[in-house]
Amino acid sequence: MTTAVADELWSAIGDPTRRRMLDLLLAEGGGTATSLGAQLPVTRQAVAKHLGVLDRAGLVHGDQVGRERRYRVDEVQLARAAAELAEVGAAWDDRLRRIKRIAERIQRAAEEQ
Repeated sequence: MTTAVADELWSAIGDPTRRRMLDLLLAEGGGTATSLGAQLPVTRQAVAKHLGVLDRAGLVHGDQVGRERRYRVDEVQLARAAAELAEVGAAWDDRLRRIKRIAERIQRAAEEQ
């Protein structure tokens, strides 16, 4: 995954409204800007903009159904995002363990003096 794609993906899922939209779309098997707007404290226009961000990141795809566009979650891309998040979390866990060991060594050295 290129940096530009990763940045766009992280930006898309970094917003709590967009994460809630993904939850709703997953729970309901899809939805429209209108149906999502009825369940969120934002305007339909804001929902449409959020869906555009999610679409550009590849997290959702929309199909024209009558006058509206019906969106569904791209579960493959969402799984990739979850796997990347797990990798980032594991890397930070390792860093924090190293920092803790350094801090403990410093504390032991200070106590020995």
